[in-house]
Amino acid sequence: MRTLLAGAMTFALSSTPLHALPPDNADPSLAPWFKSLKQPGTGAECCSIADCRTAEVRRDSQGYEVKIDQKWHVSTIFWLRVPAERILDEHSNPTGGAVLCYTPEAGILCFVPPPES
Repeated sequence: MRTLLAGAMTFALSSTPLHALPPDNADPSLAPWFKSLKQPGTGAECCSIADCRTAEVRRDSQGYEVKIDQKWHVSTIFWLRVPAERILDEHSNPTGGAVLCYTPEAGILCFVPPPES
C-alpha cells in the first residue's frame, strides 16, 4: 500500500505544471504591468512576468509573427503567427518592444505589439 501511495504522490507531483521563473534581466518595476495583462475575451490573466517576455517580431500583410527561441525553453527555434484574438492593442507598453505571453503547453496567451515609432 505504501508503494502505491508513494507512486501516486510521485505521479501527482511530476504532472503538476511548474511555474516559470522571470528572466534574469526582469525589471521588477514592470511586474504590476505584466500582471495587469488580461487574455482577450476571457479576462483571465496572461500569466505574469514569468511567462511574458519581450519578443522579436515581424509584421506582414497577414499580421504579426513572433520568434520562439531558447528563452521559451524550446529545443527548436521557429516563427509563430499571432492569432488576431490574442492581440492586446489597447494596452500601453512600457517595455519598448513587443511582448509575448507564451508557454509551450498553452501556446500564445497574449501579445502586446511594439510601441509605434
